[in-house]
Amino acid sequence: MVNLSAQDIRCLNRFEVLRRFYAAPHARTRQDLAAKTGLSFATVANLTAELIDTGVLVETGRDGSGGGRPRSLLALNADRGTLVGVDVAETSVRTELFDLALGELAVDERPLVSAAVTPEHVVELIGAGVDAVLHSTGTPRDHVLGAGISVPGLVERERGVSTYSPYWAWQDVPMRDMLAERLSLPVHLDNPLKASTLAEMWFGAGREVDDLVVVTLRSGVGAGFALGGTLYRGSTNSAGEWGHTCLVFGGRTCRCGNLGCVEAYVGVPGIVETLRAISPGDPLLSVRNQEERLLGGLAARAADQDPVAMEVIRQTAAYLGAAVGNLVNLFNPQALILANQVADHLGERLLAETRAALADHTLAQPLRAVTLRLSSLPHDAVSRGAAAFALEGFLKDRDLFGSVSRARGARARAKAGTADEE
Repeated sequence: MVNLSAQDIRCLNRFEVLRRFYAAPHARTRQDLAAKTGLSFATVANLTAELIDTGVLVETGRDGSGGGRPRSLLALNADRGTLVGVDVAETSVRTELFDLALGELAVDERPLVSAAVTPEHVVELIGAGVDAVLHSTGTPRDHVLGAGISVPGLVERERGVSTYSPYWAWQDVPMRDMLAERLSLPVHLDNPLKASTLAEMWFGAGREVDDLVVVTLRSGVGAGFALGGTLYRGSTNSAGEWGHTCLVFGGRTCRCGNLGCVEAYVGVPGIVETLRAISPGDPLLSVRNQEERLLGGLAARAADQDPVAMEVIRQTAAYLGAAVGNLVNLFNPQALILANQVADHLGERLLAETRAALADHTLAQPLRAVTLRLSSLPHDAVSRGAAAFALEGFLKDRDLFGSVSRARGARARAKAGTADEE
C-alpha cells in the first residue's frame, strides 16, 4: 500500500481541479468545480486561490445567471508559460510547443534514420527540435515550464533512465540527464503508453470516467490504465506491457523473442504479416518503413470493398477482440479506447469488427459496463501527453507551491492579527 502524504493528496486534488478546465474550455465557478470534483467548497477555494497566486488561473468576471450574489469566474491563464512535448517514435522525432491551455503554438518533425540511432543522436534531434519551435515563436527559454519527452520502451521515471528500447540496442541510458544538459529545461521522461493514457485523462475520454483502459496500436502495442482517476504505473513504471502477453500459444515470433504475443498480431508489423499470409504478392508489402502509407492504403482499399483489405482488418479485429476481452474481464473499465496509428487509419471498420469479436471473449457484466470507442484526440496524442508530463511536473513543484502556501498563510495571520488589534 502506498502511504500518501498531505502534500501528495493536495497535489492530486490540484490535478483534479485543473483537469476540469481542460475538460471544457470555458470559465468555471468554484461552486461548479466543487460539484464536478466532489471536493468540499473550502478545499476548492484554497486550491483555486493557490492556482491564482501561481498564475495558472485568472479571474475573468462574474456569473450572475443563477440569481443571488454573482460568483467569480475562473479560467486557465494560457500565457502563464509554455510546455514542450516530444514524441520519439521509431522513424521520427516530433516536437510541439504548447501554451498552458495546451493550445498548439509550433511543431517540428525530424526523420530518424535507423542506422544512426544512438542516444546522443536522439538527444541532438530533440534539442534541435526544441530550438526550432522556440525560435519560430520567439519564445524565451525561461518562459518554458518544462519539457515532457516520450521515448519507446521501458522507462525508470524517477531516475529518468531509458532501461530498455524495443527498437534500438539501448540499456540503462540516462536520457533525462543528457536532455537536461542539452535543453537547459526541467525534463520529464516516460514512454508513449503513459503519454497516450495521460492525454486521454486530461483531454480525452478520461475527462468523463474514472476507470479507463487505453490501448495503443502502432509498431509497438500497449495498454494504459487509469484507475479511480489516477494513472496506474505499477511498482517499476512498467505496467501496461500488454503487447507482450501471450495471445496465440506457439504463435508468431515477436520482436521480444517470445512466441504468440499480442503485438505480433495487432501491431503494424503483425498486420503486415497477416496481409502477407492472405495475399503474398500484395503491392502494399513493398512499402518499407512507411507505416502511414501502408495503413492508409489498407483503409482506402477497405473503403472500396477490396476483399483482401477487408479480410486483413477482420482478422486483426478478431485477434484484438480476444486480447482486449482479457483487459475488460481483468479491470472492468467504464471505457476502453483504441488509440494511435492503427486506430486512426482503420477507424470505424476496425472498431465495429473488434466490438463484435469482444462479445465472444468477455463476461456479460463487464461487457455491459464498458464503452469501446476510438480516441477523439488529434493525431499528436503522444506529444500532447508528453506535454502533460511537463504540466504535472510543474504542478508538483513543491518550492513554487510551498512558497505560495507560506505567503498565503503569512497574509492570513497578518490579517487576523490586525483584526485582533482592532
